[in-house]
Amino acid sequence: MANGKSFEVTTDGGKTYQAKVIGTDPQTDLALIKVSGGTDFPYVRLATDVPRIGDWVLPVGNPFGLGGTVTAGIVSARGRDIGAGPYEDFIQIDAPVNKGNSGGPSFNVRGEVIGVNTAIFSPSGGSVGVAFDIPADTVKLIIQQLKDKGHVTRGWIGVQIQPVTPTIAEAIGLKTPEGALVAQLEPNSPAAKAGIETGDVITSVNGEVVKDSRDLARKIAAMRPGTATNVSVFHNGQEKTITVTLGELPRTSVETKATEQRTTSEAPALGLTLAPANSVPSGGDRGVVITEINPTGHAAESGLQTGDVIIEVGSHAVNTPADVRKMVDEARTQSKRAVLLRIKRGDAMSFVAVPIG
Repeated sequence: MANGKSFEVTTDGGKTYQAKVIGTDPQTDLALIKVSGGTDFPYVRLATDVPRIGDWVLPVGNPFGLGGTVTAGIVSARGRDIGAGPYEDFIQIDAPVNKGNSGGPSFNVRGEVIGVNTAIFSPSGGSVGVAFDIPADTVKLIIQQLKDKGHVTRGWIGVQIQPVTPTIAEAIGLKTPEGALVAQLEPNSPAAKAGIETGDVITSVNGEVVKDSRDLARKIAAMRPGTATNVSVFHNGQEKTITVTLGELPRTSVETKATEQRTTSEAPALGLTLAPANSVPSGGDRGVVITEINPTGHAAESGLQTGDVIIEVGSHAVNTPADVRKMVDEARTQSKRAVLLRIKRGDAMSFVAVPIG
């Protein structure tokens, strides 16, 4: 669709109509087209009820060029995230879905569309009973915007976020490993203007709990730009609420970059060899560069890499190895079992929690 120049729609009876693209949304893999040459086309209805796990589902599509193929299965799960984008909330089904099924509808037993087939998981390339649908309620929202404006607008606060692992929660004193950790703020973004800071954990939006970084991305994206939104954050050990006026997500960028972190286990020391960033070629003018990682130490298991630049330890800026040792020692005196490092890798900022015993 993205690179197409002309489009045709062929009916089950073999008649062909010309069509044009009204709008596309790459973030959800949906598009709206307008068909010319008729006004009395039959149509299907989008379901209003959320499908239950175990409900029967009937996908229709064009697998391997076999048009009008119907398969059957059940709804296996809801709210699936398969790592394809920040706004995922897929319905998982076990009905056979193969190449050529993408874009086809999946029906419930009442003939209503519960979702649009968009992806499969398959080590072999064929159906193994794991397929994913874009939910009907998402389709409704996206298609209405494409019809009205030709594009989709999403709320935006301008943060780079990452999940809160159990070790990170321990390091910052958060009771449960939930919420979205702010790793970086875009300059002059709505979040920066409102007073949100790096190291804050966004815990709720308008009173609704934020489970993780993708949950935050979906909640913010679903709201209109210009909306005044109450955002609760965990800041330096305390909860506070900040009002953020949402901006509009730039259509040339992605709202958030979620950086996955591997969990770590307890360890008595960091196991790092460090050097001031300004003493290492391309190290930059602030922070401490990791020059070596003990392969048997737990810092290696945390996902840190040689060349990473440690900018902060426990929200305090560091510029020498002595600064790092001091902050780790202070964390130990406070009986903390982990210390939170803010690191720079390339152009990206993120947080890593390392156990300290």
